Amino acid sequence: MDNCIFCKIIKREIPSEIVGENDGAIAFRDNSPQAPAHLLVIPKNHIEEIDGLPDCLPDIFQLINEVSISSSINKEGFRIVMNKGEFGGQQVDHLHFHVLGGRQLQWPPG
Repeated sequence: MDNCIFCKIIKREIPSEIVGENDGAIAFRDNSPQAPAHLLVIPKNHIEEIDGLPDCLPDIFQLINEVSISSSINKEGFRIVMNKGEFGGQQVDHLHFHVLGGRQLQWPPG
C-alpha cells in the first residue's frame, strides 16, 4: 500500500529504529512507547489484519522471540498485544504485534 506508514518503514522511506528482520517480518521500536521496551513486529507484506491466519505468522513469532532475547525483556517477561479493528484499538491498517516489557505490566490492560 502506497500510503501505509508501516509499508514505508519496510521500504526504508521513513526512518525507524529497526531492531530485527527476517524473510517475512521486520521489528522496530514504537515511536510512542507505552513501556520501557515497546517494539512493533509486522509482516513485510501488507496484510491489514489477522483474519485467515496469514502465512507470515511463523516469521512474525520467530522474530518476536529473537527481539525479546536480544532486548533482554525475555528474562523478566513481556506482553504481546495485537489490536484488531476500530473497537480493538487498531490504528494502522497493517497487521502488527506490540511487544512490551521492561517493567511490571498491569492487568487488565485497558
